[in-house]
Amino acid sequence: MTKTVSGFSKFTKQQKIDWLAKTFFADAETAKKTLQTYWNKDEQLQKLHDEFIENTISNFYLPYGVAPNFIINGKDYVIPMAVEESSVVAAASLVAKFWSTRGGFKTKVISTTKIGQVHFIYEGDTASLKTYFNKIKSRLIGATDAITKNMRKRGGGILDIELRDKTANLENYHQLYVTFETMDSMGANFINSCLEAIAREFRKDDIEIVMSILSNYIPECLVMAEVSCTIEELGENAAEFAKKFYQAVQIAKVEPYRAVTHNKGIMNGIDAVVLATGNDFRAVEAGAHAYAGRDGQYKSLTDCSISDGIFRFWIEIPLALGTVGGLTGLHPLARLSLEMLQKPSAKELMQIVAAAGLAQNFAALRALVTTGIQQGHMKMHLQNILNQLGASEDEKEQLILLFKNRPVTYNAVVEEFQKVRIKA
Repeated sequence: MTKTVSGFSKFTKQQKIDWLAKTFFADAETAKKTLQTYWNKDEQLQKLHDEFIENTISNFYLPYGVAPNFIINGKDYVIPMAVEESSVVAAASLVAKFWSTRGGFKTKVISTTKIGQVHFIYEGDTASLKTYFNKIKSRLIGATDAITKNMRKRGGGILDIELRDKTANLENYHQLYVTFETMDSMGANFINSCLEAIAREFRKDDIEIVMSILSNYIPECLVMAEVSCTIEELGENAAEFAKKFYQAVQIAKVEPYRAVTHNKGIMNGIDAVVLATGNDFRAVEAGAHAYAGRDGQYKSLTDCSISDGIFRFWIEIPLALGTVGGLTGLHPLARLSLEMLQKPSAKELMQIVAAAGLAQNFAALRALVTTGIQQGHMKMHLQNILNQLGASEDEKEQLILLFKNRPVTYNAVVEEFQKVRIKA
């Protein structure tokens, strides 16, 4: 039987499920039941979800948790996080509590400029191109007036348009480099609409427009978050801990193999908040990792210093986020998340997200240089192992107590689970 299909997007949801179940699953009825189990009982809410993307057949749930006790610039926050990794929310909560008695997180937005480009090929004289650009630059901006009208009322819009000669990188390649301020909107659709209008106005016979698109590399849309305290305030074995913590950060600054995992841990916290607020975590990931390699070598997004008895740990990261538009206003849980965060502006959300990433990295490094990463991670993972084994609530209670002061490994849990079940 063929597994290709024509006109799939025009099928009803039930027809899509029926075709998938019959074509790809040995037990079609179980597959259909599983998909339908995750439909929302509220038909209007389910219809809303169905219309977010094409070919929707069900909902894919992630746990939605909260990390309390964050103090950011003197203000109390409970941070929503949508994530499947077992230790992320626990780690963020623990670190938030730790720093809440040591001054909390200090954050600031450094800049909020976003970038878009019109990429084009031009084989003529460069001086003539510059003359043409200078002549029509005001017309290029004017071509976007209808698009930018509302954004300009809020204080945003196009900041500047530059002509950039990139022929040293690629033969005949030039670009219009456009900078934007999008206020509380992430601005992707706004930026792309402006770029396409600019490209139409700029086009002429000897200019071949290749594409017009925003960039997710935003080194001028930066936020910084930091924590600091005296070394003594770090707790038990403070001097040794501070030294090893500092060394761990320095290693991540010079060793790309370590830096990638180091930064992945930062993004555990950042992505969870970005996703919970209906923002584009893929764009955030791309921009953050590009920024980590901006000097030609991939390295840590966080930094650390020890000076005059003061321990300081900070992050500087590009974050293009929005609190209006897109899913932030459509998805009920995204709206709830923003209300939980006290209806932040885009700048405030940047600072909250940066603090979450810094907290996550602090938790990971603290574990790595003390007990090791696996002890805490596997304790959190114990519940997942027990669920995989089909343990009853009574069996879970016994095994959680048993492993309270023991290392958790999959094999050890399986062995003890079998003993408990035999006794039962």
